Amino acid sequence: GVHILQAHGRGVEEGGGGKWGVKKSDCLRFLLFSPQTFTAWCNSHLRKAGTQIENIEEDFRNGLKLMLLLEVISGERLPKPDKGKMRFHKIANVNKALDFISSKGVKLISIGAEEIVDGNVKMTLGMIWTIILRFAIQDISVEETSAKEGLLLWCQRKTAPYRNVNVQNFHISWKDGLALCALIHRHRPDLIDYSKLRKDDPVGNLNTAFEVAEKYLDIPKMLDADDIVNTPKPDEKAIMTYVSCFYHAFAGAEQAETAANRICKVLAVNQENEKLMEEYEKLASELLEWIRRTIPWLENRVAEQTMHAMQQKLEDFRDYRRVHKPPKVQEKCQLEINFNTLQTKLRLSNRPAFMPSEGKMVSDIANAWKGLEQVEKGYEEWLLTEIRRLERLDHLAEKFKQKSTLHESWTTGKEELLSQKDYESASLMEIRALMRKHEAFESDLAAHQDRVEQIAAIAQELNELDYYDAATINARCQGICDQWDNLGTLTQKRRESLERVEKLWETIDQLYLEFAKRAAPFNNWMDGAMEDLQDMFIVHSIEEIQSLITAHDQFKATIPEADKERMAIMGIHNEILKIAQTYGIKVVGENPYTVLSPQDISNKWEAVKQLVPMRDQMLQEEVARQQSNERLRRQFAAQANIIGPWIQIKMEEISHVSIDIVGSLEEQMSNLKTYEQNIINYKSNIDTLEGDHQLSQESLIFDNKHTNYTMEHVRVGWEQLLTTIARTINEVENQILTRDAKGISQEQLNEFRASFNHFDRKRNGMMDPDDFRACLISMGYDLGEVEFARIMTLVDPNNTGVVTFQAFIDFMTRETAETDTAEQVTASFKILASDKAYITVEELRRELPPEQAEYCISRMTKYNVGDAPPGALDYISFSSALYGESDL
Repeated sequence: GVHILQAHGRGVEEGGGGKWGVKKSDCLRFLLFSPQTFTAWCNSHLRKAGTQIENIEEDFRNGLKLMLLLEVISGERLPKPDKGKMRFHKIANVNKALDFISSKGVKLISIGAEEIVDGNVKMTLGMIWTIILRFAIQDISVEETSAKEGLLLWCQRKTAPYRNVNVQNFHISWKDGLALCALIHRHRPDLIDYSKLRKDDPVGNLNTAFEVAEKYLDIPKMLDADDIVNTPKPDEKAIMTYVSCFYHAFAGAEQAETAANRICKVLAVNQENEKLMEEYEKLASELLEWIRRTIPWLENRVAEQTMHAMQQKLEDFRDYRRVHKPPKVQEKCQLEINFNTLQTKLRLSNRPAFMPSEGKMVSDIANAWKGLEQVEKGYEEWLLTEIRRLERLDHLAEKFKQKSTLHESWTTGKEELLSQKDYESASLMEIRALMRKHEAFESDLAAHQDRVEQIAAIAQELNELDYYDAATINARCQGICDQWDNLGTLTQKRRESLERVEKLWETIDQLYLEFAKRAAPFNNWMDGAMEDLQDMFIVHSIEEIQSLITAHDQFKATIPEADKERMAIMGIHNEILKIAQTYGIKVVGENPYTVLSPQDISNKWEAVKQLVPMRDQMLQEEVARQQSNERLRRQFAAQANIIGPWIQIKMEEISHVSIDIVGSLEEQMSNLKTYEQNIINYKSNIDTLEGDHQLSQESLIFDNKHTNYTMEHVRVGWEQLLTTIARTINEVENQILTRDAKGISQEQLNEFRASFNHFDRKRNGMMDPDDFRACLISMGYDLGEVEFARIMTLVDPNNTGVVTFQAFIDFMTRETAETDTAEQVTASFKILASDKAYITVEELRRELPPEQAEYCISRMTKYNVGDAPPGALDYISFSSALYGESDL
């Protein structure tokens, strides 16, 4: 090529404020320099607008392509050009271009539009060089160096690993072509096999770089290989211009890669958080649904009618406590742990706090759980009360049946007997006998009055206790009472009849009468004794059975006296036989005054004597059973009195571990894990106690004076202990996560814990707002009401009225965290979108991995502003939504 200009000095100089300027005298120092480089550089930008230039000194004379070039390289709109072809139109257009250049801080001294319009090649080339410096080189920045120095540093860093390359300037360092090939190979190793290049083939190396850059990197050929090789010192400005194209080509790719990595990082965090949110929502929904289904079952207090059915209900409740509820306790605890971990991750990634769906807050679940435990609390007590009630009812019903059967057996035929009119045809002796017989019946009737009253009292108690077959009981009781009233009426009528007839008779056999009168009460006594000896009983303690044994011993003490009465009654009968034998009286038939015979008395007396040892055996068996129950009570109490205090001590020890400043967080975690393992290993003792409790309930033992701990107390304490250790471990894990994420030292954490513990007046691991204010003031904060209210919204976003240690740490370290912001993500998307206000689906899929690209496409809203193409997406609102500044 023919050199028209050759630069012997800087064609531009740095003006005031770091701006580039050019003087007319500088332009005159361009000698024998080829315009090929500038022409190619201009065309590399003009072709983006669909045009190019052929002759640099001619094609810019009308100012139109000059204005277009400035619009393309700056990305800004220039004033509308004049369309005329007159000289003043051209001058006006060139002035508009020069004014735009001046507005960018470039001072063009002594260069007017007329010189450009007149085709002054020196001034034209000087102007183009100024444009190249301003728009292609000035904005280059590498490690606090810019423009020429920044571009040189970039080249040195990129080519440092390559042999035979030592870039020290923009002239002779590029003559062998290896530096250009090294730049291409560093960024696109697939385009050049650097190992095959030779330092002794500079023309081949240069042409290889030119061809590859033009074909694959869209960088036009601006230099001539022969000119560079054959010139002792190649033109610095031409080399700088060409090399700057490589910087812009590769630096843009690096920025896109960095932007894509930033977006992937942000999206990965967001996806992980969304997954945790979905898992929380699912687990919360399932737990709330289980609570919703369980509460009506526990609220159903409709008692069963039989003992077996109620015992089955008790067994179902035991299965619920041992099998169904424990996993749900773990789920509830895990749900709280997941929620706290998610909130910590959101805070550390500068995301807004997670707000679960309505009704699924941790507090909502806690309230639902509290409601479950409230209805559960009285359910077992109700079951046991109902079982005791049914046991009592069964006992009373059986007792009612026995007494009713005895009474009905006694009353059988009594109404017919009282209705007879046998006295109308009887003799005097027979009349007297009938009268005495009736008196004996009245005595017997009075003796049975107590039994009828007992039957009525039992029936009334069965009704009061809501016995399921009360209708049958009432009907039978009513029949007995009606019959009893009728017997009383008939008895009274027969007495009146006999007394009326008795006046007609004078003699009666006194011995028969005395026998009848003494035999009837004795017979009633024996009936009562047999009834008592066969009476069923239910006791719940050794003292009660001892009371029954004492009563039985007292009864046995009366047997000798009763035997005397029996012998006296039998003596009356023997006296009758003796008189009859003595006086030759033939006794025909039975005693007319009573239905009881001496044989009846003897048989019943033998029956009473046989029942006494049977009663002894029953009482001794019950003594053995009560002694066994007492052993069960003592066995349960011995374990409960150990387990109850153990649980309380462990609760206090865990509380001290979380509050006291002892060792590092890892040591605290190790201690807590040890506690947790010890607690898990202790579960076998709880199971053993559960077994003893079940044996006690199966033996119908409902009280225990040897201990104040019930199984319910132990269960509640155990569940609280499991929940406390799990929550404490989660708090320490979150403290470790916060420490590692924010670079807090162990000494700082200990200082935070010391300050927190000092102002934790109640020693419950939380500070009241007043204590928190005092803590801040002690640390040097100057707090007004508004500022303190703002801080409280940070440490207590849910307005619980307390400040936890985790919230205290978050506040103390909030300003030191380095997190991504919505503005940084927006800037990254802008790079991927080539500075457009929107981004296309194709650009997202080209720059981002498939998963993140589809995530963005599915959530970005359409961009409908201006002349945006179909399918354009709004990445600005999407970036804001990632950080909670708008809806995603």
